[in-house]
Amino acid sequence: MPTELTVLLVDNHEESLFALEGALAPLGCPTERAQSGEEALKAVLRGGIDLIILDVVMPGITGLEVARHLHRLDQTADIPVILLTGLFRHAQLAEEAYELQVTDILTKPLDPWMLRVKVASHLRYLRRIRSLEAQVAAATPAEDAARRPRRPSPSTRRG
Repeated sequence: MPTELTVLLVDNHEESLFALEGALAPLGCPTERAQSGEEALKAVLRGGIDLIILDVVMPGITGLEVARHLHRLDQTADIPVILLTGLFRHAQLAEEAYELQVTDILTKPLDPWMLRVKVASHLRYLRRIRSLEAQVAAATPAEDAARRPRRPSPSTRRG
């Protein structure tokens, strides 16, 4: 199990991706880039993505459509998504995003400090979950053996 968690940055503007990378650099987490909804879906389906920062307005597949696709698939439904938008004032967008279990919505222009705080919080949570999963996986074989009913030995069976 990798200890580093990877963040996928999705925006169709190169300068926005560069700004996101700069804002997250102090966290030291690996990032991947996608410049379209299609690229984002391919990256997530390849695996290894733990958190997604996703712009809403993109040509082709929009950020909300990407979130909708991810929400429908069992293998990707639990990946946290932070949505980026300049349209947050629209209640319908917020309602739809949260129905898709988007974990957070940040408005543009972004405050780099706020982005780092949100991402760091999600990464801490994901690390904690992974640690607990590893503990459960390590304990499960011993606990299963302890719970299994003992079979009587052949000499103690009554016939």
